[in-house]
Amino acid sequence: MSDKLIIFDTTLRDGEQSPGASMTKDEKVRIARALERMRVDVIEAGFPIASQGDFEAVKAVADTIRNSTICGLARALDKDIDRAGEALQGANSARIHTFIATSPIHMQEKLRMQPDQVLEQAVRAVKRARQHTDNVEFSPEDAGRSDLDFLCRVLEAVIDAGATTLNIPDTVGYNLPHQFGELIYNLREKIPNSDKAIFSVHCHNDLGLAVANSLSAVLNGARQVECTINGLGERAGNAALEEIVMAVRTRQDVFSCDSELDTTQIMTCSRLVSGITGFTVQPNKAIVGANAFAHESGIHQDGVLKKRETYEIMRAEDVGWATNRMVLGKHSGRNAFRTRMQELGISFTSEDEVNAAFSRFKDLADKKHDIFDEDLQALMTEAGIEAENERFRLLALKVCSETGETPDANVTLWVNGEEKSAHAQGGGPVDAAFRAIEEIVHSDTELQLYSVSNITTGTDSQGEVTVRLEKAGNIVNGQGADTDIVIASAKAYINALNKIMQPMERAHPQGADV
Repeated sequence: MSDKLIIFDTTLRDGEQSPGASMTKDEKVRIARALERMRVDVIEAGFPIASQGDFEAVKAVADTIRNSTICGLARALDKDIDRAGEALQGANSARIHTFIATSPIHMQEKLRMQPDQVLEQAVRAVKRARQHTDNVEFSPEDAGRSDLDFLCRVLEAVIDAGATTLNIPDTVGYNLPHQFGELIYNLREKIPNSDKAIFSVHCHNDLGLAVANSLSAVLNGARQVECTINGLGERAGNAALEEIVMAVRTRQDVFSCDSELDTTQIMTCSRLVSGITGFTVQPNKAIVGANAFAHESGIHQDGVLKKRETYEIMRAEDVGWATNRMVLGKHSGRNAFRTRMQELGISFTSEDEVNAAFSRFKDLADKKHDIFDEDLQALMTEAGIEAENERFRLLALKVCSETGETPDANVTLWVNGEEKSAHAQGGGPVDAAFRAIEEIVHSDTELQLYSVSNITTGTDSQGEVTVRLEKAGNIVNGQGADTDIVIASAKAYINALNKIMQPMERAHPQGADV
């Protein structure tokens, strides 16, 4: 039998550190439920010491999820570790992940500590974490640039102190696959008690090698991979969960291990994370991109029609494409709606919530004929957005755009309980709408990104708009969806304004980038 490959998802922690990707507590719980349905082994829910909001989100996930281990990140400091332990008290299975940097540049320039001091603090942190749980993970930050002999000393000591998982991060994405694989192999060979812990890897994608480095590590004995949905994460992102899982499963002739994930849930998770964070998936993205299983070449099409395996190495259905495609419409009843929502992992706390969601669904059904799972996910994401941010709300929008004339927009907003209206002209209907909104809010923000994508196929598809705003170094993403692109754009802009005017507390302590 092959070994089990443990999948450690850090979308809710490292993924959230992408600029503008902050998630609310309820959004984190929704994603955690989707990860649990996919049978992810470990969910890193956040960094409890970072803020009160992060603490409450980790606690909510720990209190909700029953079938996955919930992990909290902590620096090698007593206050961090105790805060993580407190947040995880309600978890059915809890893990504390503590870390300290071990590379010369980090020890000298960031920590201002000598190697022996770092080793001593690492051991003390693991022992402290063991007071809260017997499931303790230790990471030597920037391991990829650390001295091998010193790294071995630290890891041997933390195993003796009680660490059950050793996570080796390529924090800055510096390593090449053969180097990183050799590092894992050498650590396992040189550390006398290496058989008493599971070796894990956490790779960043700065050189586009996060997945390759992770797979090289697995080939050399790592049995846990830390990854994120869609490769979301700090800077260029992390190793993409979907690529790791499907590479190992597809190449069982090479890998002597496999995960236990239900891969048919991959697309659902991918769309959910994309919708909540506003980070759209590029069409040519492996596994989850819109073109991942598309064939335009006549030769390819002919081959696939004759035998799928000629040009496809895995089945689209195995990762959730074209499965569970129940289509709802204006004649669908409340029971069918509620049942489909439950199958998508969306639950309601009261009958009023069901009624409000069903009313939104009916409004959408009047605008488009067929409503797919992606539409329902977008519907609930938008509902969460409005519930979370109530400073500004779009009440009415009228836009005029015709050939040879300057587009203009009239907008009415609800602003702290008061209706306000404004008119503006712009270079296009969206620009005019944004300018009219600014006539009311005077936000002094800078628009950094505006993107539009279709949620499903067809001319009546909902458009999903992402707007990224920046103000005084604070970056937020706003999302909006509607069958009318201009209205979706206005919703996205207002969502971003609500976030930036009432910024979530996201000040991550120094060194959170494991």
